[in-house]
Order: sequence, then C-alpha cells, then structure tokens
Amino acid sequence: MRELTHMHGATVQPDGGTVFSLWAPDASSVAVRLGDGSVHSLHHQDEGWYSARVLCGAGTHYQFLIDDRISVPDPASRYQPQGVNGPSCVDNPGAFIWRNNDWRGRPWHETVIYELHPAAMGGYDGIRQRLPELQELGVTAIELMPLSQYPGKRNWGYDGVFPFAPQCTLGTPDQLRQLVDAAHGMGIMVFIDVVYNHFGPEGNHLAQYASSFFQADSDTPWGAAIDFSRPQVADFFCENALMWLTDYRMDGLRLDAVHAIDNQEFLLNLAERIRDSVPDDRQVHLMLENECNQASLLEAGYDAQWNDDGHHALHVLLTGEDESYYRDFARETTIKLARCLEEGFIYQGEVDRRGQSRGEPSGHLPPTAFILFLQNHDQIGNRALGERLVNLADHRGIKAALGLVLLCPMIPLLFMGEEWGCEQPFLYFTDHPEDLAKAVREGRRNEFADFRAFADELLRQRIPDPNSASTYLTSVPDRASGNPTLQADWFAYYRTLLQLRHAHIVPRLPGTESDGTVILAEKAVSARWKLGDGSRLRIELNLSEHPVKVSPPEAGTRIIHDYRASLSQDAGLLPGFSMRAILDPAT
Repeated sequence: MRELTHMHGATVQPDGGTVFSLWAPDASSVAVRLGDGSVHSLHHQDEGWYSARVLCGAGTHYQFLIDDRISVPDPASRYQPQGVNGPSCVDNPGAFIWRNNDWRGRPWHETVIYELHPAAMGGYDGIRQRLPELQELGVTAIELMPLSQYPGKRNWGYDGVFPFAPQCTLGTPDQLRQLVDAAHGMGIMVFIDVVYNHFGPEGNHLAQYASSFFQADSDTPWGAAIDFSRPQVADFFCENALMWLTDYRMDGLRLDAVHAIDNQEFLLNLAERIRDSVPDDRQVHLMLENECNQASLLEAGYDAQWNDDGHHALHVLLTGEDESYYRDFARETTIKLARCLEEGFIYQGEVDRRGQSRGEPSGHLPPTAFILFLQNHDQIGNRALGERLVNLADHRGIKAALGLVLLCPMIPLLFMGEEWGCEQPFLYFTDHPEDLAKAVREGRRNEFADFRAFADELLRQRIPDPNSASTYLTSVPDRASGNPTLQADWFAYYRTLLQLRHAHIVPRLPGTESDGTVILAEKAVSARWKLGDGSRLRIELNLSEHPVKVSPPEAGTRIIHDYRASLSQDAGLLPGFSMRAILDPAT
C-alpha cells in the first residue's frame, strides 16, 4: 500500500493548531483566509501542494484564496455550515467522546439493511429516535443515502460537491457521530452511500485551480470524468473513505455507480487501502452498485453488490412491466429468476437490449455476495411518478416475494417505509437555482419520452417538478396519513420474516452454497441451498395466479414459513401467490 504524503483539507493538531493543505497545481499562490479576516500564506511544496500550520482550532471558518483572485471553500472541507457556497469550518473528530468504544461491528452474514433518506427521516437526530423501532423490526444495519454537502436544502444526495462534509441541514458532524454511537449501542451497523463517480453541478470549484483533477477528453453523464490515475486524486477519495470509517466509525460503504468509474485499478486500490488501514478486529463492509456485474471486484476486497438483476426479474414477474431496462428481463423471466437464485447475476456476459455484453460469471461466489431487494431509492425514485411497489402489484404476490427476499441466503435490503406498507411516492427532488432547476426539470421529463405513458409532451408535464418543495414533502413517509390496521399488518409480516431469518438462516449462512433451482412453471420456482452446517433450505415460490405442482415436504423436514401455501389441501400443490420455506436439518 502506498503511503499518503499529504492530507487534503484542515487537520487539527495536538498542540491546538491546524494544518491547512490544498492541492492546487494550477495556482501560483494559495493563502487561507480565516473567519476573523486574517490571511495566512500557504507554502508551495512538491507536485502542486500548498500547506501551512495556523494557530486556530475547531469551529474556525475559512476559505482558500487562490492567486489573490478567487476565494473558494476547501474541497476537503469537513463541515459547510452555510452550504456549498459558504466558508468551510474546521472540525476536530478527536474531541468527540464515544460511548460504545468496544463496538467492532457485526459479521457480514448477519446483515439486514434498511436504506433511508436522512432528511426524510428527520435528519441525524430524527433517525436516532427511530432506531428502537428498526431494532424491533429485525434490522441490523441502516444505510444512509449520501450525506456529502449538496446544494440547497433538499436533494437525493447524489449531487454532492464536498465529499468530506456531512450535509449541514441534517445536523452537525457531532450529531452524526451521536447517531452512529447510538446505533452501535443497539447492535445496529451504519453504512453510508458514497459518490466517487462525479461531482454535483453546483459549488464545485476544483477546475479553477486543479484542472488535472479531471480528464480533459472524457465525460460522464454528470460532467467531466474524474482522473483517478493521478495519485493526488486517488488519495483524495481514499482519504474520504477512511474518514467515514474512522472519524465517524461507519461500518461500511456503498459505492454508487462504479460502472461510471473507468479505472478498475483505483477501485482495487481503494479496497486494499481500506483493508490495510482498518484494524483486523473491526468488521468493515464494502458494497457496490455496478451495472457491469463485475464478479472480479467481489473477489478482491468488496463484500457484495446490489443485485439489480434479481430485483428486475422479480419486478417484472410482479407487475408485468417491460419498458426501459425491464425489457432485458421481460422474456424468459422465470428462467432468469432461477439463474439469479442459483448463480447471483443474471447477466454474466450475455448481450442486453442495447446489444452490449454485460457481466462476468458469478456462480462461484457465495449467495451473501449479492444484496436482494424489492424496493430501493433507485427503483422507486427513478420512476416518473415515484410509485412504490404496493401501488403496482398484487399484495399477495408482494408478500410471497418478500418471503423469498427475506429468507433466502442473499443479503436483504429494505427501503424506508416499505415495512409498514407506505403508499406515498418517493420522487426525485432537488433545490437548485432557477436556471439549473429548469434544466433539471426539462431533462427529467425528457428521460421518459420513450415510455408509452409519457410519449406525449403534455403527458410529461404530469411528472413532478424535482425542484418544487411539494415534490420533496410528498416523498417524506407519513404514517399518520395511512390505515393503521394495514400498517400494523405489514410491519408484523416483515418482523415475523426477519425473526425467522435470524433464528433459522443467519446462524447457518457461512459456507452456504447453491444446491440448484428448479422451474416449476411459469412464474414459479423451487430454489435450494446447502447451508453452512450441512442443512438444506428450500424455498418454493409461486407468483402466478394458478396452483403448481411441487414435491411434498419430506419426512423430518420443517416448514419454517408458509405464506398461503397451506390453503391447498394437497401438499403437492402450491397455490397461486404463495411461498414456503422448508428446512431439512443436517444429517
């Protein structure tokens, strides 16, 4: 592992001073202007670095002065209390008093993820107040959508421009630490979604003094591509990852859209640095979102990938939708689901709807290398109207599919509100200045021009304006607006399934292997796994309306969950919209 020779940003020293460092290869001079108006020159060092120690501490506001011409916030700012265009603020993580110092994390196989949008859950303090209910549900990890300072007061978080600074409207850095500390005290891990593939469109000043941070001849859908081949750039993001894991004691990271990072060496190096830097007795987990389905990354330091393939197959079976990326799963869907349950990825080099080969063989990986879900922020929020699955599919089918998701050996993920049957949409929302807001609004609506429901321009006007405050408010889950009886029923069902998972599946997960999957009929499969203790798990799922033939449970096996399967008097028939999980003890 290459040692870091510089640290980006403001680092508080034991003697009460602060070292300010900025990589500004295009600058002739750099100074730091403090909140009291004083200006301190930074010394030019090697390879474009500027650095100086200044007698100031935590709470100091500052900006960098480039060539006596422009003032900019610190790109590695640890806190932006006045937003993306305000001054940076020195933070001292070492001053926080942690209560749960013995926490070392939990093994990956115990993970049950609850993804949430921090603002929609009331900020850091609001999330902390919800922890007891999530613990009761059976959640063992919360996953925070991106926290890095983004423009405005409301945003999904993927428009962040200060990767080191937790969003100021959610609370202070210490309030975030309090949330993590409280979660650890309840046995709950905390993961954070990090965005290393691009910067947001407002508030990023790097190009003005460090143009080589970006590739001049390469773009992403969000702007100029980041040049990860430069050591200073790679170090910037490695430092960021380690900051979340050390200064905030996060238990893991989910890397957003790594398919947009055209530098696999950086991804491998990032995982290596993290593994080498974190003490051996800590459990730290790394997750990926990756349309390329690169199984090789899951062999080289990354624990698991969000299994979009699995979601898409289940979604098509539940809803019948066949547009956009669902087209890749609309034919032979049952076969595709069977492959997912047996081998992980569905696309392992096959050609997709665009004529492109996608994916790598994944059948050799353990089931826990795949994170399975029926809903997440992308699969709801990237719909034009943000509909949740309960508004799109038969509830019997959803509950049957949930039995599979929450009891199979893959790692399950829930999205905030689904556990009580939330029917409110989760829409895409932003808070940009009007010119940028107009471009985002028009771009968002034009994305859906190829969908039958929005082929007409007038129909596309129904798509909510991302920049409207009402779009955000509509997306905040509100239990008071729903039917409490139905909410209690959904919550009890989720809780029961997770209790069964923790009792029967989790203790047996290490060493689990697929034992094959059988297609019973259209929309019906029987998936089998040999668990780590030698016992065997069989999940029979029927998402059609019609009964299908199955092999009756054998003598000595135990049905650990039955959703509607017992409606049939014949143990050899599985009714429509039903599932059962059967455990055969080790011999």
